[in-house]
Amino acid sequence: MATEIRVPTLGESVTEATVGKWFKKVGDTIAADEPLLELETDKVTVEVPAAAAGTLGEITVKEGETVGVGALLGSISAGGGAAAPATKPQAVSQASSPDAASTGKQAAAETAKIAGDAGAVEPRSMPPAPAAAKLIAEHNLAVDQLSGSGKRGQVLKGDVLDAISKGAPSQPAETPKAAPAPVAVRAPSSGDDASREERVRMTKLRQTIARRLKEAQSTAAMLTTFNEVDMSAVMALRSKYKDVFEKKHGVKLGFMGFFTKAVTHALKEIPSVNAEIDATDIIFKNYAHIGVAVGTEKGLVVPVVRDADQMSIAEIEKEIGRLGIAARDGKLSVADMQGGTFTISNGGVYGSLMSTPILNAPQSGILGMHKIQDRPVVVGGQIVIRPMMYLALSYDHRIVDGKEAVTFLVRVKESLEDPERLVLDL
Repeated sequence: MATEIRVPTLGESVTEATVGKWFKKVGDTIAADEPLLELETDKVTVEVPAAAAGTLGEITVKEGETVGVGALLGSISAGGGAAAPATKPQAVSQASSPDAASTGKQAAAETAKIAGDAGAVEPRSMPPAPAAAKLIAEHNLAVDQLSGSGKRGQVLKGDVLDAISKGAPSQPAETPKAAPAPVAVRAPSSGDDASREERVRMTKLRQTIARRLKEAQSTAAMLTTFNEVDMSAVMALRSKYKDVFEKKHGVKLGFMGFFTKAVTHALKEIPSVNAEIDATDIIFKNYAHIGVAVGTEKGLVVPVVRDADQMSIAEIEKEIGRLGIAARDGKLSVADMQGGTFTISNGGVYGSLMSTPILNAPQSGILGMHKIQDRPVVVGGQIVIRPMMYLALSYDHRIVDGKEAVTFLVRVKESLEDPERLVLDL
């Protein structure tokens, strides 16, 4: 009896994924709970484990194809040595003959044509997703002029944002629209250059990073203010207690615990930096879920330390450590990525001296940390050498005034230069 392999529930608001990589090929022996393939969503990469032991009987969705939640990916045959049905086209290895490769491509093309013909017969029956419908109404777009990438051609929020970014005209729905202009394509390279180029399709995660960053720049009135902090006190405190801290809590004492705690204190005083705009309303949040930007091989991800304002520095360090390991290993869950109210990005670990971070929409603030560098500063009328760090706060000027932004950054600076304030809640 065959066991079906289906796309699991991927989390709230995630309706589709792209097959990134199959770890097994048809005929391979599989152990229960062994990872079979990797799915890339617009938030995280997840592995699909085997529900039963056996052999991989068939693969119905190839790498690079997009599938919806619950879609059939393949099947596991009971026992050993099961081969794929003869009617299913098999992947062609590099060792296969050119004729075999050609046959495989022809079969894939015929399958795609059949699927395309079936899709043409059945008109799109799914209404736009709620978030997409809201954007369509706000921009007076016609649904029939939008290409839907969701299940059964459903128009998703990303489809509408893509159309807007490409200049989709805003006009009353009853006014007939001209056929959409062709998408601008890259000019072909010269023959010499073309042979030395490689075209690689963007992953779902990278596409989402690009779309969200551009969306933040297009919608928010983004501005950045700077300050600098003397890290002497934090570094001395860390040096004094790092050994006993690690022995007691089982985690190293880094800088992120201090910065996260300093941010949550400042957010309580300046709540607009922790708020977001929803149409004509401002949503103030009486909690602090702090996103921590982490660079991975597949791109930047921002896991969230939930209720960081209620945590001790030790608890924050433990959670950041857990999320960091999960991010590097590709084990972050969708829940780990959702609900952030403010973000901290540490470019200093890569040597960045100063930057202007981009907002993580719909948040209204992001703090950029940078490299700690010895610099001459004036203290008490004397020039001394101190370990200094530039801080950058990018904020949405629609909701955060300049005075509030500067005050917020000053409060973070004060907490870090006098870390006892964090302990005493001052």
